[in-house]
Amino acid sequence: MPTLNYGTTAIDYILHRQARADLKISVTLVGGVEVYAPESLDESAINRHLQKKASWIQHKIHSLRQVETKITPYELISGEKLPYLDRYYQHKVHRDHMPACRLRFFQGRFVAEVPINMSQDEISQTLKRQLTQWYRRQATKRLHKRAAYFQSLMNVTPNSMQTRTQHKRWGTCTPDGDIYINWRLIMAPAAVFDYVIVHELAHLIIQDHSQAFWKVVKSILPNYENQKEWLRINGMKLHCI
Repeated sequence: MPTLNYGTTAIDYILHRQARADLKISVTLVGGVEVYAPESLDESAINRHLQKKASWIQHKIHSLRQVETKITPYELISGEKLPYLDRYYQHKVHRDHMPACRLRFFQGRFVAEVPINMSQDEISQTLKRQLTQWYRRQATKRLHKRAAYFQSLMNVTPNSMQTRTQHKRWGTCTPDGDIYINWRLIMAPAAVFDYVIVHELAHLIIQDHSQAFWKVVKSILPNYENQKEWLRINGMKLHCI
């Protein structure tokens, strides 16, 4: 594995040779430091480019070390606390003579009624599916309500707007104006959910992430940086189910 030496720091990276015209650097939790270089570019030229970007690479690595990467899946057992917008709510399980599991949100807590003879593993898997469905319904309701509010403020109208499962994105705005919001945001603070909605709506005005784009976001959410930082640090925890 090639190494980039920056001061007293040695940074290992993976080099990918591709049929491309430019050199691209990626720093992620999963892949580490990856360099995508043209097939014809020699190693000395690659190293010179990396030296110019070394400070940025080291900063990205440092930022990623702050990210909460531990994901503890919910077991859906009695006494567990489950997230919903700004709070965590207790989950209570009742065993009873009934044919199937039923999960509901009632009087400020999650209540599950399960058959007496059902195994814990089957209960957990069934309740996990039902909780996911419940989260998705709530996310869709909140999206429609909050999107309508922000659309009026920003004077924009997307072609469509809906929730979906996205493993690597919190939101997407297509060139056709279709906006998709990750349903897992219903487990984040309400302000974070709002930030992602505004972020994607802002792409209907400016498609890139230029200073002009962030100025639009800031005009609607003056403290958006706090929500953006929350997602950077805590976003992985939303994949707990």
